[in-house]
Amino acid sequence: MNTQTTRKHRILVVDDEPTVSRSIRMLLEHDGHEVQTADSAETALVMLEQGKFDLIITDYSMQKMKGVQLAGLIKQSHPHLPIIMATAFADEFNTYGKPAANVDFVISKPFSQKDLREAVARVLP
Repeated sequence: MNTQTTRKHRILVVDDEPTVSRSIRMLLEHDGHEVQTADSAETALVMLEQGKFDLIITDYSMQKMKGVQLAGLIKQSHPHLPIIMATAFADEFNTYGKPAANVDFVISKPFSQKDLREAVARVLP
């Protein structure tokens, strides 16, 4: 059980691997957040038009549109919406700094609940 006091946030998880998005959703819901998932960048953009979110967590490597491209499109209409990118290639991104100006934090896959919790805490008040 999470002993920290965390504010409940509405989070959108974008990943084309159902098992990954389900796992992230469970970890975040365990901390009391309201979580919705999208299986593609296109679906995420539609969901963002229909609802308000406090945070987007997106996979980097997805079919059709990469996470960095999605982040760029989101920041055009929601410039202050924090975006965390989850990737197996985090070391490469961290070597060169942020993968794109539109990503607020990069988390390396696979990650623990502690890693995810720390990433969320860094980008949300």
